[in-house]
Amino acid sequence: MLQSIRDGSRSWGAKIIIGVMVAAMAFFGIESLFGLFGSDPNEVASVNGQPIMRQQVELEVQRALRSGQVPPEQERALRSDMLDQLITQQLLSQYAKDGGFSVSDEQLDQMIVGLPEFHDQDGRFSADVFRNRLAGAGYTPMLFRDELRVDIQRQHLQQGLAFSDFSLPNEQSRLAELQRQQRNFRYVVLDGSDLEADIAVSEEAMQTYYDANQARFERPEQVRLEYVLLDRSAMAQESEVDEGALLDAWREQNRDADRRVSHIMVTFGGERSRDEAQALAETARDALDGGESFEEAALRYSDDTASAEEGGDLGVISRGFFGDAFDEAAFGLEEGGISQPVELDGAFHIIQVTDIQGPSFEEQRDELAREVALRDVDSDFNQQAQKLIDESFAADDLQGVADQIGLTLNESDWLGRDDQSEGVLSEPGVMSAAFSSDVLEEGYNSEVIELDPDRRMVLRVAEQRDATLLSLDDVREEVEISVAAEQQQQALREEAQALITQLKGSGQADIDWLEADNVSRQADTTVPQSIVQEAFRMKHPEEDQSVYASVELPQGVAIVALDSVSDGEVDEQMQTFVTQMSEQLRAQSVLQGLIEDLHSDADIER
Repeated sequence: MLQSIRDGSRSWGAKIIIGVMVAAMAFFGIESLFGLFGSDPNEVASVNGQPIMRQQVELEVQRALRSGQVPPEQERALRSDMLDQLITQQLLSQYAKDGGFSVSDEQLDQMIVGLPEFHDQDGRFSADVFRNRLAGAGYTPMLFRDELRVDIQRQHLQQGLAFSDFSLPNEQSRLAELQRQQRNFRYVVLDGSDLEADIAVSEEAMQTYYDANQARFERPEQVRLEYVLLDRSAMAQESEVDEGALLDAWREQNRDADRRVSHIMVTFGGERSRDEAQALAETARDALDGGESFEEAALRYSDDTASAEEGGDLGVISRGFFGDAFDEAAFGLEEGGISQPVELDGAFHIIQVTDIQGPSFEEQRDELAREVALRDVDSDFNQQAQKLIDESFAADDLQGVADQIGLTLNESDWLGRDDQSEGVLSEPGVMSAAFSSDVLEEGYNSEVIELDPDRRMVLRVAEQRDATLLSLDDVREEVEISVAAEQQQQALREEAQALITQLKGSGQADIDWLEADNVSRQADTTVPQSIVQEAFRMKHPEEDQSVYASVELPQGVAIVALDSVSDGEVDEQMQTFVTQMSEQLRAQSVLQGLIEDLHSDADIER
């Protein structure tokens, strides 16, 4: 369908259709086109037909960033990880639902009411605390209940799997015994310097290796891409931000921040009438305007004698503490500001904000500048994004599109479908768009790819080359290096075996051993881990005897001489830890096996 629209894009009929589409997007948003094209562009994946929306991924990303667990510079990499997590969670939820795991509304209510995060200062459930905590975390009550229900179902499933597998007491005791075991051994690492003859790679050996490993030398189908990137952040960096706008943003951001306040309270209703109280409060306000300190005025005019002795200090308050009228005055002031008299509960109050609990303006300046700049370019970004859609739709190239919008035309190196790309080309959906039939086979520009809320991208294939087997001459250097490494490793294996044979025969060999005494399985040691693992795989030596083995290293071969084995000291705390860890690993293994099985059987599109 997209091809036919492109092919007829210059006809009057196509122009009318496109005009209707643009009008629909202008009035109703991109969602208005779902019925025409049959899919939601905000759908980033589907699991057995159930969609995962871009908003879900973004919500999880923002929650992780707000929690402080992930630094902001890792935000883009985090999106891919979060999508993987959501896919796995969807699979487990579907499996739990199919298995009949359910949670009633009553169970949910009991759990929510019992969560201490939603309790007030008296330890009782508070609906206000509940709503405020959820709003701060980006949840609505209904969304939270739905996610909690699914989470409990998954927990029940995981607990059921964990309890279905267990170890016997004698198994646990044997595991602890093996864990605390210690071994004394010697080792030596052989490398190329231990070989007397140089490695000579023949043409025949290279041809044999090349023929046996041709899959390594197959170059997949590759493309070289041209692309343009519209980046809201880049636009914001070029935007100049007014200092007043920064101050307004800081005030808005700290509008609800807790603050320390002082007050002068003038009461009425007894010996003093309302008009008299108001006149006295205005007199106190005039005294403050005349230069009298707030502390002095509080002592002279305030009927709250307890706070007056402290300069009128009421301590730190939160919004809602004293009511709407007080809040309107106190939370509308900057630090050091003094309100006009405010009537509240039979008294007139003059309020001073002495401290705002939160980052200072200077501390937040850089972040505020970024946020304000992003907001300032929002309209331009949306216009540019729409222009990118319009200009790239039927264009014959991307250079003209880049020129029209004022963007840079970027070029990639040769890339395969499954290559690990870098930068923007590594984002989800980019390479699948590059190898789509419209782009790769028909030669069209891609649709506008929404990488995230701040970036839009369009790409096209500049060049394409088919998959092919590279000739031996093309990969000669790589083959020669591989053959030389393989021959050296084989020579080292033979050298190690000859030395082991000599050691078994006479117990003597010209070896500069390195000693490793009382090494346990998990101890910190400078000995390479592969050597430690081999030492603990070797059978126990007879008394006053040694057993020998060789172990392959990434570059070289090691000879290990195991001299003795001891039981190690019993540590009850360690034994308990090993038992718990073994049970946990068993449970994780069972759960991981289920997840892998669900992934292999699932219909996952992303």
